[in-house]
Amino acid sequence: MAAAEEGATRIAEARAWAKQDPDPETRGEVRRLVALAEGPDPAAAAAAAAELEDAFGGRLTFGTAGLRGRLGAGPRRMNRVVVSQTSAGFAAFLLDRARRGACDTPPSVVVGYDGRVGSSVFARDAAAVMTGAGLRVYLLPEPGPTPLTAFAVRHLGVSAGVMITASHNPPQDNGYKVYLGDADAGSQIVAPSDQEIAAAIEVFGSTPVALIPRSVEYTELGRGVADAYVAETAAAVLAGLPADSSGSGVAAASGTELRIVYTAMHGVGSDLAQRVFGAVGLPRVTVVREQDRPDGAFPTVSFPNPEEPGALDLAVRTARAAEAALVVAHDPDADRLAIALPHSEDPAGYRRLTGNELGLLLGWRAAEREVRRAALAGRSPRGALACTIVSSPALGAVAREYGLDYAETFSGFKWVSRVPELVFGFEEALGYLTHPEIVRDKDGISASADAIAMVRELAAEGRTVWDRLDEASERFGHFASGQVTLRLESQAAAAALSAAARRTPPRAFGETAVARAQDLSVAGIETAGIASTADVLRYDLADGSRVMIRPSGTEPKLKVYLDTFSDVGTAADRRAAAETALASLEAAVADYLDGLRTEQSGS
Repeated sequence: MAAAEEGATRIAEARAWAKQDPDPETRGEVRRLVALAEGPDPAAAAAAAAELEDAFGGRLTFGTAGLRGRLGAGPRRMNRVVVSQTSAGFAAFLLDRARRGACDTPPSVVVGYDGRVGSSVFARDAAAVMTGAGLRVYLLPEPGPTPLTAFAVRHLGVSAGVMITASHNPPQDNGYKVYLGDADAGSQIVAPSDQEIAAAIEVFGSTPVALIPRSVEYTELGRGVADAYVAETAAAVLAGLPADSSGSGVAAASGTELRIVYTAMHGVGSDLAQRVFGAVGLPRVTVVREQDRPDGAFPTVSFPNPEEPGALDLAVRTARAAEAALVVAHDPDADRLAIALPHSEDPAGYRRLTGNELGLLLGWRAAEREVRRAALAGRSPRGALACTIVSSPALGAVAREYGLDYAETFSGFKWVSRVPELVFGFEEALGYLTHPEIVRDKDGISASADAIAMVRELAAEGRTVWDRLDEASERFGHFASGQVTLRLESQAAAAALSAAARRTPPRAFGETAVARAQDLSVAGIETAGIASTADVLRYDLADGSRVMIRPSGTEPKLKVYLDTFSDVGTAADRRAAAETALASLEAAVADYLDGLRTEQSGS
């Protein structure tokens, strides 16, 4: 299609969109772009035409994480039209599922939402459309964390859940996350359900919003679900705490004082988290007041993700003033957790644990919890520890030590949560599932309660988390993890470089031979009887190190995950050896990637 014809098509699509759009803001946005695209200023017209092409040249893709995208007008944005059409398609999928006997008739859905721009309106649109389709719909009463919606699916026994959130994405984004009940037990969707839902949404993709039935006869819930979440989460955390050695039956270190600073990062976690902490009997926290209330603009952080450099600066400043022993941070929908503690070698005075370090500690704690539970029941420990394939394999060493099963899954808690007899699961991107009997998704609130209890117990013994990590190195060996990220001109270029690695597989990295190579786009992984594949290349090296190569699914990047290991000498010796090996492996991987790029440019 010629550029002029394509531009005229986009303008016609934009005009048609504006006629049906119920939101005056996005409707006005479209009309402004159309006026500029048809206006006399060539530069402004070209910029408007490019924006229209980006907004209308396709549709926001529904995948295993649901929808996530930029707020704005057009089918490739998050807006009331897209949310309504998506909800109609999801309702049709659930009705078909009911006809097949896979869920109740009529199906039931709980809808939750966070504090982002548009979340409340999108949630009510979703509830009204699905009620209009004939479903029983329950709307949570106020902005809340993603784990609360995941909990509600199981607690209410509904067929599905919808959470309006973009988690830790930038302020201009929002999203539509989906859970399934019944046989899926409240986990996120996986194939083939994701493709079936996407196909059902496609049917409604050209349906004007005015023709989609709506009803406001949905049930708006009270605070009962939140109360149940607090009670069940606190009970699970308390049941897993080691008892005081006095034999009094109280939790260990209950009387130990601990100064804690907490940040919700402008999100929705603060109230629920503090209620859980109080119910468990944990110390009161000092909140970072500038970040304690929901604010979709996220005014004090450039990127509302506790993993990002600078995101914890305000919390650390507050911690220094309070002389706190611990910083606890949630992302805006409270499904992720970061902690930081005093560290003499960090210029800021505090160092954040990596996701792999906290995953190791919480997984070790979960294994100990299962051993105590098994002893009380007079049986052997059972269950599985699980993590994603790009997370540290240290959890496997813990599982072996405690006689538990160990599973590695593809990235995402849609897989981790489905591991049979799961005791604990994590992913290196700050996601932890400490009590899978309560929630089948990562939950930063329950994980933070366990982390605070752990730090308090260590403090009662005169020890720190850093001491505990040294103990882990002495007991399980020291695992060091790193990442090489290659930014490219496009996602296609990243996929092409991954394909080049398949054509020219490494036989060694540096002087260390590759002992086993796996192409997981062919070999795949089976989780809970569901086989899946992914564009990941895995290399296990002769010295126990590991390299994973995969193109990013959302950015023009090739990501390489590295793990090294040492179990010789003291904890300090092991750490030094593993870190030295990691630096050498990073250099060898960089050389290998440079060779691939040279080969590509010469072919």
